[in-house]
Amino acid sequence: MNNSIILKNIYKNYGKTEVLHGIDLKIPRGIIYGLLGPSGCGKTTTVKVMTGILKASSGNVTILNNKMPSYDMMNNIGYMAQSDALYETLTAKENLEFFAKIYGLNKSQTAKRINYVLSTVNLTKDMNKLVREYSGGMKRRLSLAIALLANPKILVLDEPTVGIDPLLRNDIWSEFKLLTEKGITLIVTTHVMDEAEKCNMLAMIRDGNVIASGSPKELIVNSDSCTLEEAFIKYGKLGDSYEN
Repeated sequence: MNNSIILKNIYKNYGKTEVLHGIDLKIPRGIIYGLLGPSGCGKTTTVKVMTGILKASSGNVTILNNKMPSYDMMNNIGYMAQSDALYETLTAKENLEFFAKIYGLNKSQTAKRINYVLSTVNLTKDMNKLVREYSGGMKRRLSLAIALLANPKILVLDEPTVGIDPLLRNDIWSEFKLLTEKGITLIVTTHVMDEAEKCNMLAMIRDGNVIASGSPKELIVNSDSCTLEEAFIKYGKLGDSYEN
């Protein structure tokens, strides 16, 4: 398969502290690729390096055959951070209109995309409400809508469904699968095993290292485990890097 994203031997230091230790990833086009691991393991740093928000201390990142960071690639990448970056004195619709201008969408595209993303995250009825009146879960859903707005070829989502109720979370994951059918590549960070099982492929990350990668089924079978959680524990104990 063609790879949308390649990370080669990525190291990242903060001062004298090394937080990523030679991350290697090849992410095929048009799949949901999960980064699974506990808080503080390096998932967020990895996706920030991937998108060009952070610069690696060493190593190379290539997205859609372009070396990162690259300003020209920005409109091809939708990014949803763990913390919501929203204008709370504006309505949800006004937030979306603001970001649509940044993305360079014309009036017709803006109206169409806003209707689509608001429907996707179930915020249509609340689009004229000030964001400061939103609950935490509603703010997460609006952040996801903004990430989807420009119809990017690559969507990077850092813990996208935290604080979202289970029924809507299932609907959002169904939408994720539909996006991959359109050729969009999704990278999702999570520490939740049932979400990880919905990914087409996974990289298990612990302490800044990829300890295993492959499909959820492969990771379970190859570690002689019954569950993905058991597999993660076993790969972690081995302390080696596996790639299927």
